[in-house]
Amino acid sequence: MTTFMTILGIVVFVVGLLFSIAWHELGHLSTAKLFGVRVPQYMVGFGPTIFSRKKGETEYGIKAVPFGGYIRMIGMFPPGDDGAVRQRSTSPFRGMIEDAREAAFEELQPGDEKRLFYTRKPWKRLIVMFAGPFMNLILAVAIFLGVLLTFGVNTTTTTVSSVSECVIQASQNTDKCPASAKDSPAKAAGLKPGDKIVAFDGQQVAEWDQLQQRIRDTIGPATLTVERDGERKTLHADLVKNQVAKFDGDGGYVEGEFVTTGFLGFTPANGIVDQSFPQAVDRMGTMMVDGFEALVALPSKIPDLWDATFGGAEREQDSPMGVVGAARVGGEVFSLDIPPEQRVATMLFLVAGFNLSLFLFNMLPLLPLDGGHMAGALWESVRRHAARLFRRPDPGPFDVARLMPVAYVVAGVFICFTLLVLVADIVNPVRLTG
Repeated sequence: MTTFMTILGIVVFVVGLLFSIAWHELGHLSTAKLFGVRVPQYMVGFGPTIFSRKKGETEYGIKAVPFGGYIRMIGMFPPGDDGAVRQRSTSPFRGMIEDAREAAFEELQPGDEKRLFYTRKPWKRLIVMFAGPFMNLILAVAIFLGVLLTFGVNTTTTTVSSVSECVIQASQNTDKCPASAKDSPAKAAGLKPGDKIVAFDGQQVAEWDQLQQRIRDTIGPATLTVERDGERKTLHADLVKNQVAKFDGDGGYVEGEFVTTGFLGFTPANGIVDQSFPQAVDRMGTMMVDGFEALVALPSKIPDLWDATFGGAEREQDSPMGVVGAARVGGEVFSLDIPPEQRVATMLFLVAGFNLSLFLFNMLPLLPLDGGHMAGALWESVRRHAARLFRRPDPGPFDVARLMPVAYVVAGVFICFTLLVLVADIVNPVRLTG
């Protein structure tokens, strides 16, 4: 049964991946057609074509390798020095093998002279290229909000999971109480597993972060208001100074670092907590900031990724993952011994995170990514406005093809990184459980 659920999880993730890719390319396709650009092809995947059907002037199809997709637009680059009109794929992968200046007269049809991508105003080209990543952003936001508002989120709560027997410094890394150790303040106060702390020193607390900070700021007598068996009870505790793990302010702990603060002595329980709309929006905003910070920090993680792949080092939980690794995690999610609704919610979060990554990555102002074409359109707009302002001749369209040497370097780096992540996902994958 576990094997079946793992395979099912992988299949579900791959379907979500294909939908995300198709959704991305639909943004390019719909806006290109809106502005009158001819689009001969819309493909999901790469390699041999499994299925295709031509509708109108566009061939729609699915290819064998589900690691990307593309649309083909006529006249994506302006003519070369010889005056030949060129065509170009929006796909970064196909962009590596298509020469930016290869003549494509066979792609042209009567009337295409007025339907070339490069002839559209810069703001229209900007919209066409932004529409793909924006579709991924829309999908990520919709999934995040839907899951948070419908399923809730697994959160550390103010409910007691277990009570510490004694006062031990966190750096000792043990649960065994020395003979000389004193009872923990929580045990001495009569706190029990299952108690829900609703107030600390008479002030209501609804979230663990709030309660944790109040505990750490207090040394000496304090009152705890708890809910136990449907009744509220007031407990009296005498908090002591103790060495505890340092927390990062985002619900996590800084590994190997400790601080001396007030100590009560219990472990909070995790649970699914319903989110209000403002809470969901706030949490989603935090996820987007975390995603951006992770993208910025990506180069710094390459040495550890290399060591985990070829040096036998432990793979960090926040290590970069590729499609194979994410699919593997998807399979693991469906095999976890958790309620079905939590499996679904976790899988949806995985797909939403993938879409958010697609958005952030494609916004980088580098060719052959969408952001590189957007940067070219913006630069052309600046040049033309400056020419009008200073009464100079129109400089014409900015030839993005001139940046293709840079695009090849970027694509080469990206392929090398993708291969490294692929090998790491196979030989030393990130796992949800030990």
